[in-house]
Amino acid sequence: MNLIENQQNDFDKNLIIAGVDEAGRGPLAGPVVATAVILKKGIDIVGLNDSKKLSSKNRERLFSEIIEKCFTFQIVFVSHTKIDEINILNATLYGMALSVKRLSIKPDLCIIDGNKIPDEIKSFSKFIIKGDAKYASIAAASILAKVSRDRFMIKLHKKYPQYNFKKNKGYPTKEHIKKIFESGITPYHRKSFKPIKQLFS
Repeated sequence: MNLIENQQNDFDKNLIIAGVDEAGRGPLAGPVVATAVILKKGIDIVGLNDSKKLSSKNRERLFSEIIEKCFTFQIVFVSHTKIDEINILNATLYGMALSVKRLSIKPDLCIIDGNKIPDEIKSFSKFIIKGDAKYASIAAASILAKVSRDRFMIKLHKKYPQYNFKKNKGYPTKEHIKKIFESGITPYHRKSFKPIKQLFS
């Protein structure tokens, strides 16, 4: 059974369902990106899966197909400064709620990857652990979020090539942490995250 069939069989076929996911909770730099997407009913997107299980080439291909085959989508970037202000969990929930509220169609149900639901959309939402590997619309949201964030970090790499953001996407690799110790931080680093907090607070 593919993810499309999963979604059709597990939920009322008449419901307008939005899948919601995020990318970028763990990095030391850059935004967290939250996405909501409502797919057209009955469509099939070959290869749709959790974004972490796909190559960057396949994610890019699926990104375009998802946009073509959805009713509506929203991608919300929550900045590193907002993350430092309200913490990463709250920033993620804030971005998820905003992505849903900005959809041009109000969903009957939001299915959200993970184990937390933003308070603003709690009344019509359900969380699903590892939902991006189970349901088509969450997988689609995960791909839109991941590709959008990766593109942002690749652009940031051009400005700060020494941190190798095009490869590590801001995640705490040994190379990235070494560069922070050697050269300090960029304006896009999250000052509330270890080891940055200890070094520069």
